[in-house]
Amino acid sequence: MSDEPATAGQQPAEAAAPATDGHQGDPAPSLVRQTATQVGSGVRHAGASIRHRLLTAHQSDEEVRRRLVARQLAAYEEVRERAREEIEEVHTRITRLEQIGAEEGWTPEQRQEAKGLREERKRRTAALNDLARVPFVPIEPTADQLKAARRASSTRRFVALMALVGALGALLVVRPQLLLLVLPAAVAVLWWLGRRPPTLTQRPVPERLLARSELTAPAQALATAAGALGEEDLPTYALADATTSEEAIEALRRAVIREGGDVAEATDGRREPWGWSVRLRFASGSPDDLNKDDTYRDLVTLLRLRRNGLLIESDPADGSTCTVRMMLRDPFTPDLIGSVPYRAPGSTSITDRFDLGVGMDASPLLFTLAGLMLLMVGDSGSGKSGIALAMGEAVTSTTDAVLINLDPVGTGVGDLGPAITLDSCMDQARIGAVLDFLLKLCTARARLRQAYGWGNLWRVSAEHPAFCVFVDEWPQLSDKNKKKLIALLLLGRKDAVWVYGYSQFGTKEYLGEAIGPKLSGRILGACRRVDVTELLGAGAVAEGYRADLLEPATHTEVNDAGQIYAHNLPGLSRRPIRYQVREISPAYAARVGAERAAHGLPDVTHTLTEAGLIAEWRQLVASTTAAGSGGTGAIDPNLPHVLMTIAAAFNDAQDPDYLTLDQVHAYLRADDAARWGRWDDRDDRGRLRELGKALGRALRQEGVELSTEKITEVEGDPRGYYAAAVQDALQKVAASAA
Repeated sequence: MSDEPATAGQQPAEAAAPATDGHQGDPAPSLVRQTATQVGSGVRHAGASIRHRLLTAHQSDEEVRRRLVARQLAAYEEVRERAREEIEEVHTRITRLEQIGAEEGWTPEQRQEAKGLREERKRRTAALNDLARVPFVPIEPTADQLKAARRASSTRRFVALMALVGALGALLVVRPQLLLLVLPAAVAVLWWLGRRPPTLTQRPVPERLLARSELTAPAQALATAAGALGEEDLPTYALADATTSEEAIEALRRAVIREGGDVAEATDGRREPWGWSVRLRFASGSPDDLNKDDTYRDLVTLLRLRRNGLLIESDPADGSTCTVRMMLRDPFTPDLIGSVPYRAPGSTSITDRFDLGVGMDASPLLFTLAGLMLLMVGDSGSGKSGIALAMGEAVTSTTDAVLINLDPVGTGVGDLGPAITLDSCMDQARIGAVLDFLLKLCTARARLRQAYGWGNLWRVSAEHPAFCVFVDEWPQLSDKNKKKLIALLLLGRKDAVWVYGYSQFGTKEYLGEAIGPKLSGRILGACRRVDVTELLGAGAVAEGYRADLLEPATHTEVNDAGQIYAHNLPGLSRRPIRYQVREISPAYAARVGAERAAHGLPDVTHTLTEAGLIAEWRQLVASTTAAGSGGTGAIDPNLPHVLMTIAAAFNDAQDPDYLTLDQVHAYLRADDAARWGRWDDRDDRGRLRELGKALGRALRQEGVELSTEKITEVEGDPRGYYAAAVQDALQKVAASAA
C-alpha cells in the first residue's frame, strides 16, 4: 500500500471503511442516526400495516361476500342441527320410559306419554327430512351490504386495538419497571420492520371459505340446486331478495313451477320503479291459468308481493306468452304522476289528445274525447267523480265543445261552475227534458249533415260545437230516463252529441240494457269481476284486466282511487295497463271554470238556430237555471210554489208517468200541513174532492195552467196529474220568467 495520499478521482477501497483509531472520527453518532432512521421506517411500516388491516383492505370483496354467505349457511345448518338435537332428545325420553316400563311395569299414563313421544318423533323426523331436501341457496349480498360489513369489521378491529393499547398502558402505569423489557423489545421489532416494507395487497380467499361449495356465486349456486332437486322441489324465495334480473326471473320461474305451471322460458327481467317485470313463455297450458284465484293468491304469497301486486298481461300475438308485472311498492309515486297540466281558456280543440294521467309503465294516459261514447264503471270510492271532473276540465278548455252536466242524485262535475253550459242535477223531470232536447238535436243534425254534404260525421267547429254530456250515477236515473239515455248513446255519435256515463255497476239490471259492451270506450275502476266480464268479455280477466283487484278508497285510506283500466280509448294501445288519473281538486276546477267563463264559452246560438231548436234551448236553460239545479242556486221564491211542490213529488217518486191526487196530497201535506191537511178528518172521497178544488184555486192564483185529469191507467179512474202536463206547465213558467 502506498503512503501517498489519493488524488482526485482516486477512491481507495479503505476510504469507505470507518476509521479504526480515535484520530480518524467516532462511529457512534452515525450508528445512532442509522438506527433511528430504521426504527422510524419501522413505525411507518407498522402504521401502514395496521391501517391496512383495520380498514379490511387486505380482504377482497369475494372474501367478504363469502363470509356473509357463511353466516347464512351457519344459520341454515343450525336449524337442521337443532332439529336433529330435538329428535335425539325425544328419542332419549322414549328410551328412558321404555327402560322404566321394562323394569317397573307400564302405567297407562306412561304408555300414553310414550305413544305421544313416538308420534312427535315421527313428525320431527319427517320435518327434518323435508329440511334435508331443501338445498342451501344464498341470498346474494348487495354492494351496500358489503360496505356495511367492512365498516362493522373495521369498527371491531379498532375497538380491539384500543383495548389492547389501553391494557398495556395500564399495566405499564402499575408496573413501570416493565418498560425496561417492553421498550427494548418494541424498538427491536420496529428496527426489524424498518428493513421490511409491508405488502399492502389483498390476500387470496382463505382456503376454508373456498372449500365450501355452498359459498359459491349465485349463478353457480342456482345451477347446483337445480341439479340436486327436481324443478318442482326447488325452494322459492321473496322477490325483494332479488338484486339482479337473473334472480328476479328465477324467483318467478320457481314460484310458477311450484304452482304447476309448465314454463318453457323466462326472459326479459327488468327492474321497474315499483318492482320487476318478466316475460314468461309456457310449453303447455296457458298464461290465463295464473289469474285463477287460488294460483294468483299463492303466487303473491310465494313472491311476498304487495296486496294484489301481480299483474299478468297476455300477449295477443302469442297465446303461450305473457308479461308478468310484480309490484313491491305503489307504482304511482307523485314524481311519476306529475302535476295537472294547465290548459288556458280556449286553447284546445275537442279533437286534441288530452293528457289526463300516466300508466304504471310511465306511458301517458293520452286520448281524445271526440267521437267517444264512454262508460266508466267503478265502486263507490273508485274515483269516478274525480275522473269525470278531469275529463270535464279538458272539455271546458276547448273552443268547439260545450259541457252538459246531468246527475240524478248529486252535482256531477258541478265544481266547474260557470264553465258548464247546461247544468241539470237532482231532478228527474228536468234531466228527462234535457235528454229529450238532445234526441231532437241528433235528428236535426242528421238532416243538416245531409243538406251540407258532410257525409256520416258532423264536422265540429266553433260555429258547430260538439255537445259533451256527462251523466253521473247512471243507475239512479228513472227507467224512462235510462231509455232516453240509451237512445242517445245509439244516435249521438255521428252528430257530435257525445255521452260520458259513470256508474257503480256495469250489468244490464243497473244500466237498463246490455249497452255497456256496445259503447266505443270503456273505463274500469275498482269494481266487481262480473262488471269486468260484462263490459269487456269473458276472457278479459285472463287477458289481464284485473279491475276486480283494485281497492276503492275509504274515509281514511286513499287505496287505489283514481286507478283505472282503459279499453278502446282512441289513441291508447289496447293493453291491460293500469293507469292513474291525475286528481283535479274542487278548488282548481272552480278557478279554471271561472277563468273559462270570463273568457267566453263556445256559442251554441248559430248551430241551434240552424237546427230550429234555439227557442226550446232557451226555455230549457231558463227552467234549469230557475230551479237552481246542481246546487248552483236556490229555488226562486217568486216561482209558483204549488207547481214546484207537485214537480218535486214527481222527482221524489222517480219520475213516474202520473201521480194521483192521493199521492200528491202526501207531498203537499209534508210541505204545509196546516194548509193542506184541513180535510184529513173526512172520508177519502170528500178529502180528495176538497183537495182538488183547493189545488185548482191555488194554481190559478199562481198563473199556472194545470188541471187534474182522470188517470185511466189506475182502476177507478182517480183524478191526478200526468208528468207531461206538469212538464209543459214548468216550461211555460220558465219561458215567461225569461
